[in-house]
Amino acid sequence: MPKMKTNSGSKKRFALTGTGKVKRKHAYKSHILTKKTKKQKRNLTHIGIVASVDEKRVKALLGM
Repeated sequence: MPKMKTNSGSKKRFALTGTGKVKRKHAYKSHILTKKTKKQKRNLTHIGIVASVDEKRVKALLGM
């Protein structure tokens, strides 16, 4: 039986924490930043955690 393939896009977007939760970055932080406030951009910088309802799907994409 062939090996499971990891989704390459997911590999670049998600990472696991030590406790097994899935880390993610916030959207809307890549371009058109001039019209966003400093506060908005600052808050988008922080790392988010994937919601528990989506965690199973993301881990499957990561091959876990």
